Amino acid sequence: MFYDRAKIYIRSGNGGDGMIGFRREKHVPLGGPDGGDGGSGGDIIFVVNGNHNSLVRFHRGNHFRAGDATHGNTKNRTGANGETLRLEIPPGTIIRNADTGEQLADLTEPGQETTILKGGKGGRGNARFASSVNQAPRIAERGEPGEEMWLELELKLIADVGLVGVPNAGKSTLLSVVSAAKPKIANYPFTTLQPSLGVVTLDEYETMTLADIPGLIEGASDGVGLGHDFLRHVERTKVLIHLIDGAASDPLEDWAMINQELALYDIALEKRPQIVVLNKMDLPDAIAWEPIIEEEIKKAGYPFCAISAATGQGVREMLYQVKQILDETPEPETAFEDAVVIRPEAEDEAFVIEREGFGWRVSGKRIERIAAMTYFEFDATLIRFQKILEGMGITQALTKAGVKPGDMVYIGDEELEWGEE
Repeated sequence: MFYDRAKIYIRSGNGGDGMIGFRREKHVPLGGPDGGDGGSGGDIIFVVNGNHNSLVRFHRGNHFRAGDATHGNTKNRTGANGETLRLEIPPGTIIRNADTGEQLADLTEPGQETTILKGGKGGRGNARFASSVNQAPRIAERGEPGEEMWLELELKLIADVGLVGVPNAGKSTLLSVVSAAKPKIANYPFTTLQPSLGVVTLDEYETMTLADIPGLIEGASDGVGLGHDFLRHVERTKVLIHLIDGAASDPLEDWAMINQELALYDIALEKRPQIVVLNKMDLPDAIAWEPIIEEEIKKAGYPFCAISAATGQGVREMLYQVKQILDETPEPETAFEDAVVIRPEAEDEAFVIEREGFGWRVSGKRIERIAAMTYFEFDATLIRFQKILEGMGITQALTKAGVKPGDMVYIGDEELEWGEE
């Protein structure tokens, strides 16, 4: 099972106590203080291991403690330091304080590490307190206790290319064909319930990593189904392969809906380089759809190709096209941000309704952004927009204000005609 979230308890080691001691050597009647310092407690360090791709180890045990130091000893001997605990995590792990939600680290590169908790300092022995006026101090310090806290770990897969599309579009089949990954494959929606990673080898030196993101559905950006759990894995990718199901009743509508969900979740995803790939060209429906879809996709400004993941038709050519786009694409600006905003702040939900000419003007940061992202030419996205209006209370507010069928409603740059309920 794939684990991309975990909640764990960590505690750093206690520092050792300082020693109160005096020299007791033969022929040294006035031996001075010789109590040593305690050692320092072990730290808690997280380090990125590129061979890990899951947080499964943190589900097998969720309490982690570094070693305590030993106490100081006579003859100015310092206690041994506690053993530092180094916890290995996969690339793309975000570490947060579970109590406050504060982000403590976002580790993305193999070998990166960060100290989350420092071990307690060792107490000073009495030799440290000797002075000209107090040559035999009977004072020392106890070790500093370690720190403790609960953490939330969140993994966002890091891949060059993300495979997105509706359920049953053929993403798992494509991943299994082009890499050594072995995702579960069957002819029904939601076969894939967890992301899968694969490495594609184009030739002896050219490789790229692909992430099969489980099928997205309408409402995923609002958390419907497992929406947020899946969408956050798209954020780390540089290029998207948008796989269209050639056997669907309306592949173009599916394409528009997925693009809308991506943009509603994170506006930057709307601008992520995307190649649109029509799959299942071994079926008559897909062959019939190809010229229509190619014309619309290219008109929208996206590169297009058609393949059959099942037979391998066009797959190799598509991969080289993806690699070319990947090589020309810089790192996405949002890939390694300190904080990722999934939902808008409360004030973003606010809106104002005003009369404008013979119509109505709806103003508000979030609703204007959603309107600008909506494909009104497709019924599915239009219905979704209507649901959003209802969910935000805008429909009810317009009705209360006196809107009537046939009135124009302006939202941002969009002009909409109010229809019958």
